[in-house]
Amino acid sequence: MVEYALADDGAQLFDPAVGAGAFFRAAKTVAREKKIEVALSGMDIDEGALAQSLQFGLSAKEISQVRIGDFIFDPPKAKLPAIVANPPYIRHHRLSASVKEKLKRLGAEITGRTFDGRAGLHIYFLIRALQLLERDGRLAFIMPADTCEGVFAQDLWKWIAENFCLEVVVTFDPSATPFPQVDTNPVVFMIRNAKPQQEFLWVRCHESGKGQLKKWIASGYASALQNGFSVTRRQLCEGIATGLSRHPVENPVGGPTLGDFAQVLRGVATGANDFFFLTTEQAKTLGEFLVAAIGRTRDVPGDEITNELVASIQAQGRPTWLLSLDGRPVDEYPSSVRDYLRLGEEMGLPNRPLISQRRPWYKMESRTPPPILFAYLGRRNSRFIRNYAGVIPLTCFLCVYPRRDDQDFVNRLWKVLSHPEVVANLPLIGKSYGSGAVKVEPRALERLPLPEHLVREADLPYEMRLF
Repeated sequence: MVEYALADDGAQLFDPAVGAGAFFRAAKTVAREKKIEVALSGMDIDEGALAQSLQFGLSAKEISQVRIGDFIFDPPKAKLPAIVANPPYIRHHRLSASVKEKLKRLGAEITGRTFDGRAGLHIYFLIRALQLLERDGRLAFIMPADTCEGVFAQDLWKWIAENFCLEVVVTFDPSATPFPQVDTNPVVFMIRNAKPQQEFLWVRCHESGKGQLKKWIASGYASALQNGFSVTRRQLCEGIATGLSRHPVENPVGGPTLGDFAQVLRGVATGANDFFFLTTEQAKTLGEFLVAAIGRTRDVPGDEITNELVASIQAQGRPTWLLSLDGRPVDEYPSSVRDYLRLGEEMGLPNRPLISQRRPWYKMESRTPPPILFAYLGRRNSRFIRNYAGVIPLTCFLCVYPRRDDQDFVNRLWKVLSHPEVVANLPLIGKSYGSGAVKVEPRALERLPLPEHLVREADLPYEMRLF
């Protein structure tokens, strides 16, 4: 990354999140190899983290131009010729509402676009850094894959593609990740503030611990990358449409998708599983207000939920009952329910973030038992599950509702979804994390490509779209 940022023999390097100084140490090595002097500057919000850089071999002089402050809201005044960073990966869940609103306003001010509220802090680090990159300057950021897989990604990369030159994207096989103990799928983006180009180089690292990539960058992409790497020249429009973290797709649109045959909703979010999701013993006094439910993917080892499986889960003392109350006043419920709700109030449940949005607080979301579930949080075990027991899933599952109710149609759709070729397409639409894990949101699952030959073989009604 530093080799790229300093490839034009740049003599200044800026890191907006210096921390323990990994990029500064790399810059010293690159400067020595190039026989140049490099001025190091940067920012960090945590003085304690910066102090660690002294323990890792940097001198007080080498970090003397690092300012303690907020890079996003109090950035440098001058443009910067070379920027390199591993920005803090702080997802939107951990940002306050006021900070998220400030970030959205800032993003709109810089890009002219309002980004979805699910964009994390690292996205705004990238936006601010690109704003500060001087003409012909270079930027190298290592970011989580959600940078190009999240709901905000299309807006982000369309802005980048219209205003900057994306030169190189580096991705990693799970076995070659630079962060083996971290639950993230990292991607390196190398961008120049120059005229946009319609192609970029997409690199896949299959093995770790190689020095070839640095040499390839230093050669201006002229030297050959041997075993352990593959390089693909991709069209920018295809890369953005597919997702820059994902392998190229030759024909990204035009075929059948799950959304042609089914609607997808998330499972029930209780806000307090320990209170609303109960064992048979816990639920015995609550009677008619219970519905059968499934709460974790580990309870379903295969691809079917049967009454026998539910009974075996109950025999293990695991919860299988969802307290599903409607919005009637408390005093209209039996005394056993009133007593239980009083316990929930004593526990402070009405003040919990999700529960506080419900009126009344104990009113549970309603779902019709879906014929098919999708387990989307497993590691290499994402799968479709046939729901023969008619249980209601909680949020570790997605609900798949076929667009027709007749069992013949459901069975034919299930035949398609249970095929290995379908599951193999999940990385095309899901968010990727460490160790090959994939998470899929409801709308993304509706975009899941279904191989046309499987749709035809199952005799599902479908008209090929020509666009």
